[in-house]
Order: sequence, then C-alpha cells, then structure tokens
Amino acid sequence: MGTKPYRSGELAKLTGVSSDTLRFYERNRLLPLVPRAANGYRCYPPEALQRVLLIRRALGLGFGVAELARVLKARDSGGAPCKAVRALAGEKLEQIESQMKELVRFRNELTRVIKDWDTRLHGAPTGKPLHLLEAIPSTSQPRAKSPFPRPKKSS
Repeated sequence: MGTKPYRSGELAKLTGVSSDTLRFYERNRLLPLVPRAANGYRCYPPEALQRVLLIRRALGLGFGVAELARVLKARDSGGAPCKAVRALAGEKLEQIESQMKELVRFRNELTRVIKDWDTRLHGAPTGKPLHLLEAIPSTSQPRAKSPFPRPKKSS
C-alpha cells in the first residue's frame, strides 16, 4: 500500500470492483465522500483500499448496504458498534438456519412428488396426458418465496 491517493480506476482495479461500485459506495455512505483533483477525478485516500475490501467482505457475509452504512457511520464518528455488528450477524445466522430448514422441507416434498410422477410415467402410454401438476398433493404448502430466482423482465 502506498501513501499517495488513488484515482477511481486504480482503486477499483486493486479491490476488484468497478468505478461505478465505488460511486455507489459513496452515495450510500459506505465510503466517505472524497475530494476531487483539479481535473475532476476523485482522489481516494490510501486507507480507502482497506475500507473497500472491508465493505466487500461484509457485503459478502450478508450485511446489507443500509446496515453497513449505519455501522460504519458509528465507527467513523468514534463509536464501537461491535455489539450491534454481532447482533446483526446473529440475526443473519438465524435467518439462514430458517431458510435451510425450509429448503430441506421443500427438497423432501419435491422428492416425493417426483417419485410419484415417475411411478405415473412408468409404462404410461405415450401422448396420453397424465395431469402431473394436478397430481401435486393438496397437502403441499404454498411457499412464501420460491428458492429459485425469477427471470428478470428485459427492458
């Protein structure tokens, strides 16, 4: 790490993010606003390198942008939000545990349905509708949220 300021492109390359991402971090107060050189380029201080890497690790662990902004604001103003960070991480772990239980339940249910469909399909005459979707047991619970992402609409 040097002691000279980084331009956006330099910092982006060193941290593996785009210049747009750096601007996003600034807009969302994850990175402090940085001064600009006479030519209009942003001049990130050397410590911005570690800050961006910290942001990437925290976001990768599941912290939200708004949560992280609150934590970093508290840190930047001299606070020690360690207990809040720990509490947030604990909540995230609880959410993951809940999602994993739901996914196991979903996997088991889907396995039963597929096994039933395989039995129905085995030896069935070709071209005859078997109405597999109608054969989904009525005990199947609608899911609040699918574990599969929906395709995004193209603009």
